[in-house]
Amino acid sequence: MTLWFVFALMTVAAIFAVLWPLGRDGRAQNQGSEVAVYKDQLAEVVRDLAAGLIAAPEAEAARVEISRRLLAAAGSEAALAPKSNLNWRRAAAVLALVGLPLIAIGVYTPLGSPRLQDFPLAQRERGSGSGMAQSLENLVEQVQQHLDKNPTDGRGWNVLAPVLERLGRFDDAVRAYRNSITYNGESAERRSDLGEAISAAASGVVTAEAKTEFERAHTLNADDPKANYFLGLAAEQDGRKDDAVNIWRALLAKAPADAPWRRLVQSSLARVGGGSTMPALSDETITASKDMNEGDRGTMIRGMVERLATRLKQNGDDVDGWLRLVRAYLVMGDRDKAVGASTDARQAVANDAERLRQLNEGLKTLGLDG
Repeated sequence: MTLWFVFALMTVAAIFAVLWPLGRDGRAQNQGSEVAVYKDQLAEVVRDLAAGLIAAPEAEAARVEISRRLLAAAGSEAALAPKSNLNWRRAAAVLALVGLPLIAIGVYTPLGSPRLQDFPLAQRERGSGSGMAQSLENLVEQVQQHLDKNPTDGRGWNVLAPVLERLGRFDDAVRAYRNSITYNGESAERRSDLGEAISAAASGVVTAEAKTEFERAHTLNADDPKANYFLGLAAEQDGRKDDAVNIWRALLAKAPADAPWRRLVQSSLARVGGGSTMPALSDETITASKDMNEGDRGTMIRGMVERLATRLKQNGDDVDGWLRLVRAYLVMGDRDKAVGASTDARQAVANDAERLRQLNEGLKTLGLDG
């Protein structure tokens, strides 16, 4: 009721603001007319004569001229004056004041929903989400209708495939990606997208068919991040954790600092890296260490870790280097050194907000977010 009362007041105020001038007498408007101006001039001539500012002959001549103009202006305004009746204008204002709200109520009652219950925000958001899904479904239907008539339209398949995947229609997405490759040509990105859709259709398992697609993508572009990530995931699912670690470390080593998928790879690496006996070393070092006995390998690793620690003390801007050092200490079972290295790392990059954010995210994946 309070809301309706406020609306009523606002309506009345708006109507009054528009109709109030209609109910006023027009005499006040004459104050700014030519007649009023000439009357003021006559009064001014009288004042000047009384004050001795002008001579009597000049005052008389001015009065005659101004009087002549006054009579002409008065006759002209009388001829042009509107013939509106004040009573009629006031009646029209009252009619509008009462009639407009009645008309508004009469229109709203059959068309509006005055008894509609409150619609909470959560329900509106769910409705918005379902509306978005419905719009995507409509888009899919339109594109499919187009492709039924133009099945060789590679651009259409390229648009349709990711939308189908987003809607969870993975089998349809696989078919769309295959058609996209057929009509657009082969690329590492398209092969990786196809492999991802095949894996999604298998509930996240990198099947042999999906792995084949990722291997094709890797052949086309050895640095394709999606292909490398899923090849590492395939190695993990096959029980080859060391191979997964090597693939993901190499991926991170080449990744831009702001790559959106870095955190996913770091999290996956931390998931499989706990059982490894080696810290994050280069591929060349790992290959060379395979022919060593356990003692020599451990000595070499500790030496490289200490050299890495020394380098980072001299140049502490290398976030990936700090993360490799912390991970190495954790792998070697020296948690105290890992904690100390994480503290030194935070101090080294404290003045760089972006590097500090990347460092904290990496340390969190390693279990050192405190």
